[in-house]
Amino acid sequence: MGKKIGKEKIARQKGYLYYIGKDGYVWQAPMKRTKGGRKKRVGTEKITRKKGYMYYLDKAGYIAEAKMARR
Repeated sequence: MGKKIGKEKIARQKGYLYYIGKDGYVWQAPMKRTKGGRKKRVGTEKITRKKGYMYYLDKAGYIAEAKMARR
């Protein structure tokens, strides 16, 4: 589906969601069931976003991009 663009591997923890913020870094946020967790920046690699692409953390732990479908 997508293409790996990141070089840094992010180790995932149970009970947390991972996303690429507006600033281009990977962030970790606790799920509702995770008590006492806080949102924090996890990665040190900054990604520059392109218009029309979706960015996510793949199963292997690397940042990937996929072209979004137009309607």
